[in-house]
Amino acid sequence: MRGSAYRRYGKRFLDLIGAVLLSVTFFPVLLLVAIVVRIKLGSPIFFKQERLGLDGVTFVIYKFRTMTDERDEKGHLLEEQHRLTRLGRFLRDWSIDEYPQLWNVMRGDMALIGPRPLIAEYATRYSSEQMRRHEVRPGISGWAQVNGRNAISWEQKFILDVWYVDHYSFLVDLKILFLTWLVVLKRTGISHGNHVTMPKWKRRTETEFGEELW
Repeated sequence: MRGSAYRRYGKRFLDLIGAVLLSVTFFPVLLLVAIVVRIKLGSPIFFKQERLGLDGVTFVIYKFRTMTDERDEKGHLLEEQHRLTRLGRFLRDWSIDEYPQLWNVMRGDMALIGPRPLIAEYATRYSSEQMRRHEVRPGISGWAQVNGRNAISWEQKFILDVWYVDHYSFLVDLKILFLTWLVVLKRTGISHGNHVTMPKWKRRTETEFGEELW
């Protein structure tokens, strides 16, 4: 399966075509959202952050900004739940904040479907098995996103991500694409407990996949 035409060049070709078509189709919506974010939240319009991509190489991900820069008296950013605005919550509920990642797909940083890219500081926390999630390009949506999204644990996410690496194909990606629309329409799994999205992944001491994490 690893040598299939889809894995070698078909997936990347369809990602590029899909990203271009979606960008053109939704351009009026993207422009409107950009204007509203600029008016309501100010500049910058986009949230940028280093994430881990294919083979663990970092890249800059783009999202529409959803939070303010409010800080406490010591200059530290407030917790996310205090900075997330009504506009930001709406954008997240409908996954509209993710649309700028179509640019990442066109650049080759990401795919339409794949494990979600995580922040760069997690690079040293993976077990070798968990690190396998970076054998493919990260995606805007993925197997973990349609099987619980942020409602499941980090460990469950990684297991689902590695499953995807071993089993992805055109039909699997098509299934995930279809399920993604259902998840977005139902607005399920947006948050984890009392957190806005997911709590930060902290280093663990228990053994997983037969290896000690940290």
